[in-house]
Amino acid sequence: MSEETKQIIQSSIDPKLLEILVCPVTRETLVYDKEAGELLSRGAQLAYPIRDGIPIMLPDEARSLNDDEILKLDR
Repeated sequence: MSEETKQIIQSSIDPKLLEILVCPVTRETLVYDKEAGELLSRGAQLAYPIRDGIPIMLPDEARSLNDDEILKLDR
């Protein structure tokens, strides 16, 4: 299996799981950024990482979104 294929598998997330996950800070729905392998929260302005296909829904593990990313979410 190529390294690219491994990355695609690791960064993908079950669509059903995405439907039920919410931001632990705001309780709002999340936006899946497949390229970055993250779940984005508009309200909290945080990006939660996905590692090995598992969303890490801990605010301490999330990174803050920059201004460009926030504007992109609002479109």
